Amino acid sequence: MFIFRSIGKVISYINNHFKAMLFLLLLFFVFSPLSKDAIEKPNLTTIRIEGQIANIDNILVKIENALTNSNIKGVLLRVDSPGGALAPSIELSMAVKRLNKIKPVIAYAAGSMTSGSYYASIWSKKIIANPGAFIGSIGVLFQAPNIKPLADKLGIKEQVVSAGEYKQMGTFTREWTKKEKNALSELITDSYNLFISDVAEARGLKKDKAKEFANARVFIAAKAKQKGLIDEVGSLFIAKKELEKISGVKTPIWQKPSEFDSFLKELKVNTLAPVFSFSSYLR
Repeated sequence: MFIFRSIGKVISYINNHFKAMLFLLLLFFVFSPLSKDAIEKPNLTTIRIEGQIANIDNILVKIENALTNSNIKGVLLRVDSPGGALAPSIELSMAVKRLNKIKPVIAYAAGSMTSGSYYASIWSKKIIANPGAFIGSIGVLFQAPNIKPLADKLGIKEQVVSAGEYKQMGTFTREWTKKEKNALSELITDSYNLFISDVAEARGLKKDKAKEFANARVFIAAKAKQKGLIDEVGSLFIAKKELEKISGVKTPIWQKPSEFDSFLKELKVNTLAPVFSFSSYLR
């Protein structure tokens, strides 16, 4: 009983003083002795694109910081993402393109560089992929369930007031009409053509041979290189060395995340359950 009572007191103390402990932890990180790397100004940095591409504000801020920081001479774009929504993927692609015009960007496929995440990477100076990485999936998808049969069984009826012939296009409460399917097909085709055009331009590929590289297939790294989708198959070490070379820095100093940021990231990984989206536009 004494042991359990003692454990209870410890838990109660932590609960009651959590904010104070967090504040003390923050003070420790702020006033702890600086390492040599922290004193020297970094000249190379890594920006990660991981997970589903949806809210990209944080990545865009990092790209902008790398662009405006005169000490940073090159950026490693470390990618492990299955893709995501069309517009955010294009936004990232344009941001990387703008960055690469000023400072060299090497994109490294650490796991998956497919669909939207491949779109985001195409304007890098060079794309290097882990031998086991998945590359490609250049295609566009729009999908929605039809729950009308289930709604009918449950006795649920839809009531809608709308204006505009196509305002309910893509609804999941009934079968799509032929007109709606044709309109959606046109939308997807336009998006697909945009994807193909940008990949062909960025990678120096022929658009009229899109079926060879842009039929939504996923390739292992070696085959992706054969198709012209990437430049080299190699390790993260090789990607870093390549960036150090083309950036022209004499003494490479890589920017490291602060210990406090690492702590918060670890805390997030251990406390938050994974979130899965229903579908993505780019696949």
